[in-house]
Amino acid sequence: MFLTRSEYDRGVNTFSPEGRLFQVEYAIEAIKLGSTAVGIQTKEGVILAVEKRLTSPLLEPSSVVKIMEVDKHIAAAMSGLIADARTLVDHARVEAQNHTFTYDEPMRVEALTQAVCDVALSFGEDGGGKKMSRPFGVALLIAGFDDQGPQLFFSDPSGMFTRYKAKAIGSGSEGAQTNLQESFSENFTLLEAEALAVQTLKQVMEEKISKDNVEVASVTKDGYTVYDAAMLQTIIDRL
Repeated sequence: MFLTRSEYDRGVNTFSPEGRLFQVEYAIEAIKLGSTAVGIQTKEGVILAVEKRLTSPLLEPSSVVKIMEVDKHIAAAMSGLIADARTLVDHARVEAQNHTFTYDEPMRVEALTQAVCDVALSFGEDGGGKKMSRPFGVALLIAGFDDQGPQLFFSDPSGMFTRYKAKAIGSGSEGAQTNLQESFSENFTLLEAEALAVQTLKQVMEEKISKDNVEVASVTKDGYTVYDAAMLQTIIDRL
C-alpha cells in the first residue's frame, strides 16, 4: 500500500513511488513566485533583463540587484530566492577565478554552468558539510561570451541545465516565453534584442515599466555591461 504524497514530501532525498522528488518540485514552484527574467542570445552577445519589484516607495531601487557579474565575460540573472542565488553566484565566481589562475584562460560558459548545477545538487537531510539541507529555490539565466561565441544557459533547482536562444523565467514566464517564441529571430542585433527583452517584461509586469523597476545587462566580446538609468530610459522611450 502506497503512502500519501504528504508522507513522501517530508524527506528531501525520498523518491515517491512514481519516481518524483517532491521537495525539488516545490523548489521549482517557488521560482514561479519570483520576478520575471528574460535572456536573449544574438550573434553579437546576450541580453539579460529582469523585473525589479519595488515593494515600497521608500526602497532604494539601486539596492535591488537581480543581475550579477560572475566574471568579466559571464553574468547571471535570477528568479526565486535571492539569498540562494547569491550563494550560487559566489560559488560560480570562485570557480571562474580558480580556473583562470590554474589554466590562465577564461572559464567556458558551459563548464561554469555545470559547476553551479553541481552545487545545486549538493543538498541532503543531515547537512553533512554540504552547502544546503534543502534544494536551492532559485533559477538562473547564465549568459556568457567565450571562444565558442555568445551562449545562454538556464539552470533550475533539479540541477538540470539547458542552452536556449531565448528564455524567460519567473512569475510571468509563460506569457513572456510565448512572446519570445513569436518575436525572436536568430538575425537579431543587440539593439533589437534589447527592445524585445524590455517589451516582453513590459507585457507581463503588473506595474508600469520605468527605469527604476527594470534591470538590463549585456554580455558581448567586450565583456559584461550593466545599463545605467539613461540607457534604460532610452530603450523604454524607443518602445
